[in-house]
Amino acid sequence: MTEKPAETMIRATTHNVELRNVARKIMDNQRISVEEGVLLFEQASLGFLGILADHCRQVRNGDTAFYIRNFHIEPTNICVNKCRFCSYSHHFSPVSWELTVDEILEKVRAQDETVRELHITGAVHPARDIVYYGNLLKKIRETRSGLHIKAYSAVELDYMIRKSGMSIREGLQYLKACGLESIPGGGAEIFDETIRQQICSMKTPAHAWLEIHETAHQLGIPSNATILYGHIENYRQRIEHLSELRAVQDRTGGFNAFIPLKFRNGNNLMDAVQEVSVTEDMKMYAVSRIFLDNFSHLKAYWPAVGRQLARISLSFGVDDLDGTINDSTRIYSLAGAEDQNPVMTVSEMIELIREAGRFPVERDSFYGPVYPGE
Repeated sequence: MTEKPAETMIRATTHNVELRNVARKIMDNQRISVEEGVLLFEQASLGFLGILADHCRQVRNGDTAFYIRNFHIEPTNICVNKCRFCSYSHHFSPVSWELTVDEILEKVRAQDETVRELHITGAVHPARDIVYYGNLLKKIRETRSGLHIKAYSAVELDYMIRKSGMSIREGLQYLKACGLESIPGGGAEIFDETIRQQICSMKTPAHAWLEIHETAHQLGIPSNATILYGHIENYRQRIEHLSELRAVQDRTGGFNAFIPLKFRNGNNLMDAVQEVSVTEDMKMYAVSRIFLDNFSHLKAYWPAVGRQLARISLSFGVDDLDGTINDSTRIYSLAGAEDQNPVMTVSEMIELIREAGRFPVERDSFYGPVYPGE
């Protein structure tokens, strides 16, 4: 039997028998275990991981790389939580804000008609409840009926729903009726509770984050998933985090994409923790693509890592670069990311994707292709 080119490359990049056995499973589209995921992080070279991740990407999405015309609204950075890694909340940011509903609607009206998705997320404001956020969804829907609304991280949802006295299911049903169409993946951080106690002890616990997303999926509300990596966690804790997500996806199929989010050490209480290298970034993307065999899409959020690293990530399993953003988010700019005013035109996005040797496809919020003139 003739050996496939990828198999030849794998054989040339390692003499480690255990890694070769894992590679054979991956090439045969078999699921790898937590232990095998840890092995990839600890012992595999970047080249080895890149070959395997690229195979997994190719199987799912060919040479397509997606993007969307989108913008963010961050209603407030006044927060009940005080996470040590956060540079965004009023506890650490040099600025604080509370947008009014009218100010938010003005931002919606200011967007070009070609913009398809609104991403709403921010801090957990102590005085705003589920009725406030439900009415906000209704008013946005009245203002721009065709705009997809992806809103409120599980941390925000947990607070507003508990404050209302509703169950998770009742709260999500209410928000869906108000116009909620999908949920962003923020707030997951790292599921290991020993780490959460050290970096975000006041935040929604991991089991609640998972319950909110699984319940949303059951109600027909898809979501994204994330991890915050590159701080004080270890490889096993990363893989166990991915394993929890993989298990939910097995049960619901409701996650649209997985997004590794890099820890940035600017302007927060963890500024002594050194940021990880580009090599570590690419390892995180590659192992995520390999391990999350039931996720269709892996996203590089370019405002977090920068344009050029996002381009490189397309060779390590990534098939989505998020969107145009329109200079509408401050979460990573306040933490010291290189793009202080994150905005990318469609032509710049297309050029970036083509530079990586991929075929750019504009998408909607559910990864359906958007064709010119639609």
